[in-house]
Amino acid sequence: KPAGKVRRARELIRSLVEEEECFSTEKGAKAFGDVCAVDVLYEDCYEPQPILGRVDVTNHMLSKVKQRQNRGSVRIDRITDGDKACGFAWTWTSGTSEGLRGTTFIELNANTGEIQYIREIPEPLYKPGDLTLELLKAVTKDAQPKEPAQYEQRTPTMASDVAKYLFCDVQGSSVDESMRLFDDSIIYRDFNYEEVLRGKDEVRKFIEDFSFPGITFVPTKFDDGELSSCFTWEVTLEGAEDTIKGISLYEIDEVSRKITYVRDVPESAIKPPILGKLARQLRPGLGVFSGVPIGSREGGK
Repeated sequence: KPAGKVRRARELIRSLVEEEECFSTEKGAKAFGDVCAVDVLYEDCYEPQPILGRVDVTNHMLSKVKQRQNRGSVRIDRITDGDKACGFAWTWTSGTSEGLRGTTFIELNANTGEIQYIREIPEPLYKPGDLTLELLKAVTKDAQPKEPAQYEQRTPTMASDVAKYLFCDVQGSSVDESMRLFDDSIIYRDFNYEEVLRGKDEVRKFIEDFSFPGITFVPTKFDDGELSSCFTWEVTLEGAEDTIKGISLYEIDEVSRKITYVRDVPESAIKPPILGKLARQLRPGLGVFSGVPIGSREGGK
């Protein structure tokens, strides 16, 4: 990464979350609203509907602060080095415990530098594991296999380009080509599952499991990160009208430029999710029923 290069999106988010404490103080929530575009769109995937416009987004941020009842803050665990857009992985902390995790993607207005778009997805408290796979396969059971997608092999060196290559070019063709871009030390966190995947063998099986007729991951927005990248997507299923929104965060090795970390988080089908809402009411500082000691999940894993 070039020395001294300013990454506008990343620096703005660090300032708002860590210095202004926009998710846990009224002053910070208002500061967040002040840097939003008039027509900002906030897809808070905990809520049933997106929030549109600076005034409503500011009020939404204030309601988030009120809900926490001065019992906790938000910690940034990982943040991508994007300039025009970026994403960050976060954890709710309260006292000596940490709880709810999630990912947020933010895009700036190209002309004004104001926040134009936000998508935020908290982890599901109930993680269905392989039941997710079985459900998706049941929905798409009548889908017919398609011809493998044609692509021109490349070896991108920027994280955002790696993500684009995998999802826009290689998807639907070669698992081998996808795996070529993963580092042997890969750690893969998919929030449908309790445990992380470690190493290329486990990640290969996961990718193969989710490569079946009728399922397509459609990327919608990418940041422009170099060593890390965040992007939004929707899962479309043949035989189903509704899509499933999600966010992914990738990190690559500075030397090999291969993927070393992935975090995927899908939205809940029910909004607000029943368990998530109950946990926030009972434990407003943590957002989960039972927290874990601060720092016990390195990097928010």
